[in-house]
Formats: sequence, structure tokens, C-alpha cells
Amino acid sequence: MEKATKRKVNNKKGKEEKPIVECDDESDAWWWLVHKGITASFLSIALFSLLVRVAVSLHPYSGAGNPPKYGDFEAQRHWMEITLNLPLKEWYRNSTVNDLRYWGLDYPPLTAYQSYVHGLFLRFFSPDSVALFTSRGHESYLGKLLMRWTVLSSDVLVFFPAVFYFVVVYYAGRNPSHRMSGIAWHMAIILLNPCLILIDHGHFQYNCISLGLTVGAIAFLLSDKDLVACVLYSLALNHKQMSAYFAPAFFSHLLGKCLRRQYPLLQVLKLGLVVLGTFLIVWWPYVHSMEAFLGVLSRLAPFERGIFEDYVANFWCTTSVLVKWKRLFPTQTLKLLSFGATISSCLPSMIQQIWSPSKQGFLYGLLNSAFSFYLFSFQVHEKSILLPLLPASLLATEEPFLFTWMTLYALFSMFPLLHRDKLVLPYLSLSALFILLNHLSSGRRDTKDTSAFRSFVTRVFLLCSVILHVVYLSMHAPARYPFLFEALIMLLCFSQFVFLTLYTNAKQWMLLKHSNLVDKEKKLL
Repeated sequence: MEKATKRKVNNKKGKEEKPIVECDDESDAWWWLVHKGITASFLSIALFSLLVRVAVSLHPYSGAGNPPKYGDFEAQRHWMEITLNLPLKEWYRNSTVNDLRYWGLDYPPLTAYQSYVHGLFLRFFSPDSVALFTSRGHESYLGKLLMRWTVLSSDVLVFFPAVFYFVVVYYAGRNPSHRMSGIAWHMAIILLNPCLILIDHGHFQYNCISLGLTVGAIAFLLSDKDLVACVLYSLALNHKQMSAYFAPAFFSHLLGKCLRRQYPLLQVLKLGLVVLGTFLIVWWPYVHSMEAFLGVLSRLAPFERGIFEDYVANFWCTTSVLVKWKRLFPTQTLKLLSFGATISSCLPSMIQQIWSPSKQGFLYGLLNSAFSFYLFSFQVHEKSILLPLLPASLLATEEPFLFTWMTLYALFSMFPLLHRDKLVLPYLSLSALFILLNHLSSGRRDTKDTSAFRSFVTRVFLLCSVILHVVYLSMHAPARYPFLFEALIMLLCFSQFVFLTLYTNAKQWMLLKHSNLVDKEKKLL
């Protein structure tokens, strides 16, 4: 290994300046980058991100003071109550002590185990907050404080380390001399994702766990540790079934890699056994009988709720303005239509990765796959936009305009939900913080990333969003159309999500052309 050398640079006045580190070997450069730059930057950004989360957690949450069912905060607390006080095999079963109509568990077993661990924490400090029956609607100051701390600790223990490892892998081997500001910005926009912070630490959920496991799986896959990636992604699926939004991308990329190895069937078998083994361990308490297994499985697919709820900016909800899907078709038909549309829309991305798997193509594939599910799958919630937003943030240095545009629209699409939760102040504050971070990064971008057209589109969006925000906050919708403003926000956001989906699919297929050019150049050499 060659050692890094130093050279001194003289300025115009002839004075000697500080030495510049020149690394002759990539591993030396990476050692310097990690041990002298990234770690300190990450810790500083992580501390600030944690403080922002704490500030948001001081505001109201979903269902605060709103009986009889309250909201997502009560759902998470109730799951801790159930898992602590009932035998494990009764957690998903309807009974006199576990009324599934009152926030019954509807996430995979790993969420139940997480609820049990967090419930132990709450019971140690505040037994009343998780007592069976009597704790329903519990909203004591200590109970709320402990609940907020469970989300903060989940972020610190799962999401933050996963982001750090992703950054280490993503920038491994790159020349560090002019990258530190860009790397720090990349870490900041992932950790300070306004949508994730508002949903987890405002509205109240634990998306940081499933998304953190997914980021870890992505990082291990990029570092060619496919078996570890399969374990982490399987855990993400077993924490929240919405992690299936990424399944086509993982499947197609890993299949494409296996087909290019010496023994493809053996490679597929190894990955399959790891996935099945992980699922078996997580589901072990429920595989003793088909009845218990199907009982849990039925809780994970709430088809009875209909193809959509509220005003989510996806295909089914947006087009329902003209086509009354719920009236025209039975649930079974809608399930088939939704499944067919979802698979059809993500199929081009899958074919590209099976045909020519690449690490950059995999990141685009994650975005395209998640977008397909968000736009066309069954029972999509406003919060589901967090899933396509995750790979967009991982690609932010490659696609800064795409990431900015998508984040602003993702925030806007959730505004009615956050307004109901009385989170307007943190919503506006985090939006301003995101715009500030994005503006500070503009100086390091290439001129092509700040073209007149893109600047114009961004300004038009900002103007439209400001107008709609003011209208939403200051005016009442007509009595005949009580959800008119929500529908306008939905239509605007849906149009942009469709455009972004077409753009990212085109960019993924353009990578195939680039790889063919590289192969031709190698042959000529």
C-alpha cells in the first residue's frame, strides 16, 4: 500500500499555506476520508438531526385527545399493552381481551416483537400506560414522553447506523479531495428527511426501523454482501409489509447477478434459503398450525378497507374523480386490477436489472419499484410516499433536482394529514430547513443541475404550493364539495409523481446504453 504524500502550495503573496493531502492509493484515500472526515461530520449531523426530532416530538400526534379510538399513537401503545399482557399466540387472535376492532395488530411479527420490547420499557417506568384495558387512551405526560423516546431510540439504533454504513459504501474509493462538502450534504438530507421526521416523530410511527433495515440491506448489497442484504431486507419485510414496495428491485437485481455467475441455480438456492430461514425464525411461533399462520396473514392484507382511503395522490384515488372504482367493481376485481397494474408498471425496471444488473441501476430500480406500488397497489396511504422517497434520497447527489422536486411534492401530498394532526408549525419549519439545505448545496452542483428550465419549474411549484397552503389554511371548501382542496392537492401531486416515474424509468434504461458503450471501449483497448 502506497502512503499518502503532502505537498505545500504557495499563494499569490508567496506565503506558505497548509499542506494538501494527496493520496496515491484509493484505499489510503478512503482511510483518510473515513477516519478524518466522515465520522466527525456524521456525528455532528446526527446530533443536529436528533435535536430536530426532539423538537418535532414536542408537538401533538395522531389522535391526540380524540376518543374513542384516538389515532396511530394509541395504536402503537395498544400493541405494547397487548403483547405484554397476552400470550404470544393470542396477539393476532380476536377474543374478549383482544378486540381486533380496536387497533388490532395488522403488521408482521417483527413489529409485534418490537412492541413487546418497547412495552417492557414503558412498564418499567410507567406501568399504568400499558395496563390491560385500563390504559386505553392513556395520555399522561410521562407516558407520552416514554413513547416518544422509543421512536428516538429506534432511529438512533437502526436508521442512523444504516445511513452511516451506506455513505461509507457509496463513497468508497472515490477521490476525497473535493467531496467532503457533498458527502456531508448527502448525509444531512437523508438524516433530516422532513417527511420521515414528521411522520415518525410528529404523527407517530416507527418507519425508521423498516426503512433503516432496508438502507442496511441496500448498503450490504452495494458492497457485494448479498446474503447479509437478504437477511436485513427479510427483516424489513417482517417489520412492515409495505417494504414489499422494494421487492421487485431486490429480486430482479439479485437474479440478474446470479445468472452471471458460474453456478446460477446454486446462487439462487443460497439466497432463497437465507430468505426462507429468516422468515421461519421470525414466524416460528405461528407456523405450528395452518390456522395460526393464516390468522396472522389475514391481518396483513386489509382488503375490506377498499382500494384507497382518504385523498392519497395515487392512480386509483385520483381517477376516482371520474371513475367510481368502488361502486363499479367488487373488491376481488379491484385486487386483480391493482395487482396487474402494479406488476406491469414495474416490469420494465425489473427486466433492465435482470438483463444488465448494476449498482446504480439497482438504486433507480428501487425508486421505480416503490413508485409503481405507490401509484397502483391496493390500499395505499399518504405515508407510503416515504418508500419511493428513500431511494430518491440515496440518489440525491446523482439526481439533486429529482430529489428536491420529489421531496417538496411528497411533503405537499401529506399536508392535509399533518394539518389534521395539528403539525402545521413543524411542517413549515422542516420545509424551510429542507429548502435552506437545498439552497446551500446549489453552489457545489454543476451548472447543468441549475438550468433555467429547472429553476422556472421549481419556482412555479413553490408559487402554486404557497397559494394552495394559504387557501387551505384560510378558507373553507364549498359545502357541496367539502374535500375540494384535498382533491386539488392530490391532483397536483399525482401529476408530478407520474412524471417522475416516467423520468426515472427512462434514466434506468439509459444506464444500459452507457454500460454498452463502456463495454465497447474496453474491447477496443
